[in-house]
Amino acid sequence: MAADSKALELLFQRPLEPVFTSRDNGKAALDLPDSYYTERYSGSNVELQSRFGDNVEIKIPLRDIPQKPDLAFARTIGRRQQFSLFQDHHKKVASQLITMYMDCPDVQSFASLCAYTKDRINPMLFQYCYSVAIQHRRDTRNVQVPPVAETFPSNFVEPSLLQDAREEASLIPDQNQRTPIEIPRNYTASDREDEQRVAYFREDIGVNMHHWHWHLVYPTEGPREIVAKDRRGELFYYMHHQILARYNAERFCNNLKRVEVMNNLRAPIPEGYFPKLLSSVNNRTYPARTSNTVLRDMNRENNVLEIADCERWRDRILEAIDKGYVEDASGKRIGLDEVKGIDILGDLVEASSLSANRLYYGNLHNMVHNLISYAHDPDSRHLEEYGVMGDVTTAMRDPVFYKWHGYLDTIFNKFKGLLPPYNANELNNQGITINNIETKISSSNSNSAPNVLLTYWQKSNVDIAAGLDFGPNGSVYASFTHLQHAPFEYVFQVTNANGSNKKGTCRIFLCPKTNETGAPLSLEEQRVLAIEMDKFTVNLVPGKNTIRRRSDESSVTIPFERSFRKVGQIHQPKDASALANFQFCGCGWPQHLLVPKGKPEGMAFDLFVMISDYANDSVQQTNNSPDTCGDSYSFCGLKDKKYPDRRTMGFPFDRRLPANNLEALASSFSNLKKTDVKIIFNDRVVIKQ
Repeated sequence: MAADSKALELLFQRPLEPVFTSRDNGKAALDLPDSYYTERYSGSNVELQSRFGDNVEIKIPLRDIPQKPDLAFARTIGRRQQFSLFQDHHKKVASQLITMYMDCPDVQSFASLCAYTKDRINPMLFQYCYSVAIQHRRDTRNVQVPPVAETFPSNFVEPSLLQDAREEASLIPDQNQRTPIEIPRNYTASDREDEQRVAYFREDIGVNMHHWHWHLVYPTEGPREIVAKDRRGELFYYMHHQILARYNAERFCNNLKRVEVMNNLRAPIPEGYFPKLLSSVNNRTYPARTSNTVLRDMNRENNVLEIADCERWRDRILEAIDKGYVEDASGKRIGLDEVKGIDILGDLVEASSLSANRLYYGNLHNMVHNLISYAHDPDSRHLEEYGVMGDVTTAMRDPVFYKWHGYLDTIFNKFKGLLPPYNANELNNQGITINNIETKISSSNSNSAPNVLLTYWQKSNVDIAAGLDFGPNGSVYASFTHLQHAPFEYVFQVTNANGSNKKGTCRIFLCPKTNETGAPLSLEEQRVLAIEMDKFTVNLVPGKNTIRRRSDESSVTIPFERSFRKVGQIHQPKDASALANFQFCGCGWPQHLLVPKGKPEGMAFDLFVMISDYANDSVQQTNNSPDTCGDSYSFCGLKDKKYPDRRTMGFPFDRRLPANNLEALASSFSNLKKTDVKIIFNDRVVIKQ
């Protein structure tokens, strides 16, 4: 089993190199049957086996596949063509390949099939389908899925740096003596472009890896058991809703107004975007989009679409919200109630295979991604590939991503706005009183002021060696600068007057108080902009309770080290919880962006805390196995289990509230509390140790 796991691990490395080359810094190789060599290398297989296999420390034999699979369906995506999860044809091919991988009866068959297919299909297609299968097969739970920034660094790193990295690795044999290659903080636009003020958020490596990993955990096509996860459609809505809330908060921190949503597909897109990234697969830069680009009907191979199609799908979805039901393919009405309605709409808008009626309600989310990503060459007359909006690893870099998802969020919020406001019975928790809430910076200096959070720049490294195909062995680091916050702790004083122990769910949100001009936000505006910071279960004894919770325990985030680890540490941990750190738990918001940037003079936010009744929150799990992952469940759910909160995601801010402002709301219920928090940004760079 250890050899099988090692073989699967090696298939992630050097994704563009043939499978027979050595890996793991030249220490390991796969011993392949002769039939695995492609036509290009079949005549040289003996020489190649000797060249790449004789001097390694570990050589792992793979058994032959007696019946070779027909890969004609996968070859419809060319080896040097970009692969996109937003294109129907690509998703269908991926679904078929994932099914093939999932159907392997054992891990040995799976490893052999993957090794055989790797050199015969598109590299990005292979890595995606392979990663999805690793995530979802029960016999590969101990195999790590490495961060995509390691295997395809060109999607995250300015192209000239890859050349510098190869030079450093070639000329400095000792990897411990190599100097990190620094990624410029601003290389996509100058300060003349207002949107560049929030480029640190949009182009953050961790943010874009989060988007990629979420789509690994929640594929839209494939075997039903890996697509039909609990509340999948609602998670699509809520994860993107929270991204928008966080992005708008960052905009306020930088004196920019809220995102203007893309509610007219025929209007020019004011923002241009010049990504300056190189596609690993075809060695071409991602095409730019100039300012005031106008979308046009698309006529490309396997991707024909009129703007009118999207407008028609949009209108049908809005009509369904107004009517309060959708119709399936047989004409049966499915009600959009306050429990399941948002989940049904999420599947409909994203147009996963769970859509109630894909033919009628269409493929709105994905196809507008396609329209935007091909706006520079909609009919392929210049033979250009898609822009960054066509790739889940790069889409969040583009300002238009937030404009489009901002509009989709208005669709979901239209549905939420038609539901009745939460009432006292739904918000109250009898006998529970929150007396005081505060945050405090975690430091040796106990005199740090309460309710003051600090942010700053931090310089960190990511090892890109695994993606430097046909380059020297050994670690090569890229150094990047990102936002970071000082670690802090929540301290809440709570009284339980029930006379017996009582469980509750502690829900923590951060709400902007003012917009970019300093004007106060209404409760309805704060509701839509509320940032979920944490959610956890508390056990309250009778009388007084002190609740303490560290910021790095957040149910939203994953630790920094989980995204940016060393390739040299790729070997398997021993216990189940450690294994999960690099599997399902790779899905989560980056910890370093938990707190908005704030301002040098300080920026005021409302910290809102609610302790709801656990009896109304708890979920009866059908799978009672121990949680191997759960610390980022707010965005990603639990592996192989139901979403562990019966309330709708974002509760209580997902629906209208019975008050005129947040202070009045918090004052109306003893189990709610709010206080002012100031976030101070220190414009200095700290080197991560």
